[in-house]
Amino acid sequence: MGQMIFAALPTVGGCRMKRVLLIACAALAATACASVPAPAMVAKPEARAFRASDNASAAVDAALARARQSGKRVLLVMGANWCGDSRVLAGWLATDRFAELIEGKYELVFVDIGLPRGGDRPNLDIARRFGVSELPGSPNVLVLTRDEVLVNPMTVTGWRNAESRTGDAIYDELALLADRLL
Repeated sequence: MGQMIFAALPTVGGCRMKRVLLIACAALAATACASVPAPAMVAKPEARAFRASDNASAAVDAALARARQSGKRVLLVMGANWCGDSRVLAGWLATDRFAELIEGKYELVFVDIGLPRGGDRPNLDIARRFGVSELPGSPNVLVLTRDEVLVNPMTVTGWRNAESRTGDAIYDELALLADRLL
C-alpha cells in the first residue's frame, strides 16, 4: 500500500516526491532529536587509596586498637586501584561531606585485594578472619565493632556497584551501619 502512495506522487524536477518527503522527514527527525537536552553527567570523585602492603593485617589491627580506645567502628574497605567502583567509593570517603561521619563514627582502613582473575589476590585472609569466605569482586565494605564483630555480613560484597550509586546513598548506608545495633 505504501509503495502505491509514493509511486502515485508527482515528480518535481525529475525526482519523485518520495525522495523529497523522505529528506523532509529525516530533517524533521534530526531537529527533534537535537532539541532534546542530553542528561547531565554528574562528576564522581575518585581516589587511589589502595596500596599494596606486606602489613595489611597490621593496619587492620591498628584500626581495631584505635576503635577499642575511641568506641568507634572500623570501616574496612577492601578494593583495588584498577577498579572504578573502588576508586569512586574511596573518592566519596575522601570528600568533606563524608569527613564528619568518618571522623565521628569510624576508624577507616583501606586494604588492597589485587586482581580477581589474575591470581594476585593478597589479603583475602583478612576477610576470612571476619567470616567472609569469598570476595567475588571489588570493592567490599566490612563494618566491624571494636570487638571485631562484623556488622554487615549480608552487604559486604554488595558494593561492586559503588560507581553507579549516589553520594547520598553511600552516605546513608554508612550512617546506618555506624549505629546499627547487633
